Amino acid sequence: MTDTSTAPLAGVTVLEIGVFMAGPFATMQLADLGARVIKVENPQGGDQTRATGPHVEGESAPFALLNRNKESVTMDLKSEEGRAAFLELARRADVLVENLRPGTLSRLGLGWGDLHEVNPRLVYASASGWGQDGPLSPLPGLDIMAQARSGLMSITGHPGMPPAKVGVPICDLTAALYVALAVVAALRERDRSGEGQYIDVSLMESGVSLAVWEAGGFFTDGRVGGPNGSAHQNQAPYQAVVTQDGYVTIGATTPRNWKAFCETLGLMSLLEDPRYAGAWERLEHREELIAEIEAETSTRTTAEIVELLNEAGVPCAPISDYAQVFTDEHLLARDFFWDSPHPVMGKVRQLGSPMRFSRTPTVRRSAGPVLGADNDTVLPHAEDPADTANDTTDAARGTTR
Repeated sequence: MTDTSTAPLAGVTVLEIGVFMAGPFATMQLADLGARVIKVENPQGGDQTRATGPHVEGESAPFALLNRNKESVTMDLKSEEGRAAFLELARRADVLVENLRPGTLSRLGLGWGDLHEVNPRLVYASASGWGQDGPLSPLPGLDIMAQARSGLMSITGHPGMPPAKVGVPICDLTAALYVALAVVAALRERDRSGEGQYIDVSLMESGVSLAVWEAGGFFTDGRVGGPNGSAHQNQAPYQAVVTQDGYVTIGATTPRNWKAFCETLGLMSLLEDPRYAGAWERLEHREELIAEIEAETSTRTTAEIVELLNEAGVPCAPISDYAQVFTDEHLLARDFFWDSPHPVMGKVRQLGSPMRFSRTPTVRRSAGPVLGADNDTVLPHAEDPADTANDTTDAARGTTR
């Protein structure tokens, strides 16, 4: 158990009206940094992630990971009583994060204008598929739709194959990280101005923001990229190549690494071939280059290649499945995974936070709460949200995930 009193966001109270991924993943970052996150949930089942398996004793394992270090209260925000209770929590909170369809909370009298009037210091952050305005804003927007419209799916997968999305909900997760960053920035600005502000983050724009290489090409000469499998858009060799027993990823793109790569694997002829003399030439002749490289790598095991290239200082790595990742000796040595207590599930193995602080470590406290677990401790003391808990709302239809 971490001492939360010294955490970076200790003393900050966050209300979350979130479901599935974008809102809850954003507030998980804030909770890891020591904020008190009160998740406001619909009494009839709560966040839909609770229905996502696998389940242990009726409790969702993914929910327990995604909502760690939070508290849960249940409220019917469509009722006068629920709305009044929520407004009382918001009156002294520092932050509200929500990822419902635009306009949902405003129709309940809990929009930015409503809460800013109640608490001018409140930072109010909304994540949605398409943003709070623009022609697409009224439409439901899930991660796969954002991956499609943002262009990510046009460059993911292999040429000539059906569309593929990134294996994780990358637009949801990126939007969540932008929300968390924007919240911290808005809190810092509030230290100067004394006033909160509204934050609008969309899944689509979060996805588009990742297209650095693609934008550089299009804005320069109109180039439009496509799927390259594991290969890099602008550099070679930088991709997975076949081995005797699978694949290995290589990144021999700098002059030094290219020379060391060829010397280590006995590919000296490539160093003398004018087709591969420089970075641009290697990219232009990538297909022939990879064929020559694979003629050699296919005769060696992945482990052998990794050992040789590591010794030579050439970037490389095997392709791990998640059974290997979750038992990886490097991650274990860095204490990345940790066990969180849960009243029903017992110990819940957690993914660690990538944020490492020298003096104020991230919080390792508890797994995601049972629905309404903190009603008794939060709601009777609503006048002091420093004594509050967390959870999500009713109007979850059309939210991001």
